[in-house]
Amino acid sequence: MTEYDKLPKDLRAWLSSAVLPWRARSVRRAFDRALRKTGDRALALRELDRLQAALVRKDARRVWGGLHPHAQ
Repeated sequence: MTEYDKLPKDLRAWLSSAVLPWRARSVRRAFDRALRKTGDRALALRELDRLQAALVRKDARRVWGGLHPHAQ
């Protein structure tokens, strides 16, 4: 919980509505990487959305098959 508490407010807000069960350390690394890439906090959060959607698609395809709506 300490790692979660150390996250910036905007990243905690994103994490609170995340679809996947991200660990605080993992989401922080992904966010920092996206922030370096984009140079903008809002764009970095959108990059996390994109990353999470890709992970959901991958899991949906693996678990339920390619015809699942999230596998598209």
